[in-house]
Amino acid sequence: MTDACIRAVVESIHSSPTQAVLYLSGGASLALGLLMSVPGASNTVLEAVLPYSRMSMIQLLAKIPAKYCSQQTADEMALLAYNRALKLSSPGSPVLGVGFTGSLATTRPKQGDHRFHLSTRTSDRHWASTVTLSKGLRSRDQEEKVSSYFLLKAIANACKVSSTFDSELTESDVVADECERFFDEDKELEQLINGQICFKYGNCFAETDKSNGDRKIILPGSFNPLHDGHLKLLEAATSICGDGYPCFELSAINADKPPLSIPQIKERVMQFEKIGKTVIISNQPYFYKKAELFPGSAFVIGADTAVRLINPKYYDGSYDRMIETLSGCKRTGCTFIVAGRKVDGTFKVLEDFDVPEVLKDMFVPIPAERFRMDISSTEIRRSCGL
Repeated sequence: MTDACIRAVVESIHSSPTQAVLYLSGGASLALGLLMSVPGASNTVLEAVLPYSRMSMIQLLAKIPAKYCSQQTADEMALLAYNRALKLSSPGSPVLGVGFTGSLATTRPKQGDHRFHLSTRTSDRHWASTVTLSKGLRSRDQEEKVSSYFLLKAIANACKVSSTFDSELTESDVVADECERFFDEDKELEQLINGQICFKYGNCFAETDKSNGDRKIILPGSFNPLHDGHLKLLEAATSICGDGYPCFELSAINADKPPLSIPQIKERVMQFEKIGKTVIISNQPYFYKKAELFPGSAFVIGADTAVRLINPKYYDGSYDRMIETLSGCKRTGCTFIVAGRKVDGTFKVLEDFDVPEVLKDMFVPIPAERFRMDISSTEIRRSCGL
C-alpha cells in the first residue's frame, strides 16, 4: 500500500459533494488526520468530535449508554452526527454522519476483545459493521492504523468513491454483523415525523437562488396552498438581507393540530418542485426550536406572528421567560424579517409594536412599499371552496 493511493482516495472524497460530521471514540483518529492533511478537507469535514471520556459520551448521547463500546452506541452516534451535519451543511449538499467506538490495545491487558464498531448514515442509507481484531497480533499503533483505514473506506463508500487500498485486516480478524439498510422517501418522512431526523430538503434546489453565503433566509408556513404572496414576500426579504440562501420551510408538526400525513407533506412539497423553489421539511413548529435547527438564519414572518412572539401570554404569562426564550434565539445568530400584516383587521407594521430594547436588533422591518399583500392562504381556500 502506498501513501499516494490513500491520498488519492481522500482527494476523491473531498471532490465529492458530501459533507460530513464525525463522532469518534476509542480509536480511528488517524483517519481524521488523513482527511484533514489533504487539501480540500473543508469541502468534506463540517465538524469532528472525539467524545473520549465517559462524561463526554454521556453529554453527546444525552444519556448513559448501556455499553460505551457497542454497535448500538455507534449507530446512535452516527444518527446524531447526521442530524448535526444537516444543520451545518450547505443547502442541497448530501450529508453524512459517522459514528465510531472502539476498544483497542492500551497500556494494560484487556480481558475482553479488541474490537471496534462503525456506523455511517446518509439520507437514504444506514451501514454498520463490527470488527473484532486478533488479540495480541498488533500494537496499539497498528490497531489504530487498521481501524482508521477501515473507517476511511467506509467514508469513501458513503461518498460513493472507490477505495482500492487494503485495510490490512487478516484472516484471524473477524468482520461481523455487517448490515445495510436503505430508506425511500416515505421512510425518511416517517423518521422525520417520529423525530429521528430533524429535517430534510425537498427534492428541488433553486440554483438561481444560491448565493455565496451559507446563511438561510427562511419563510416558514403551512403553504396550504403556496401562493404568489409567499413568493413575493421571500423575494422582498432576500433583497433586504442581501447575502443568503432563500428557502421555504414546511413543518410536518403543528403545535395545535395533528401532524401532517406523508401524502399531505408530499403534496405540499410538490408545489415547490413545480416552480423550482427550495423547501425544507422540518418537525419543529416553535421558533426557539427552529433557531436551534437553523442557527444564523433569518426567519421571514408577518407582523401578526411578530406580535405573538413578543407577547408574554404565549410564555405562560411571563415577560422574563419571553425575554429568555428569544434571547436564546438571538444567541444562535437568528433574526426575524418582519412584513406588514393585518392584525385584528388593521394593517400593522413592525414599528407599531413595542419590541423590548434587548431584542430590537433581532427584528428587521420590510417597508410596506417593498411588500404588502393582505390575502392569506385561508382566504384563498375559502374563495376556492376548499
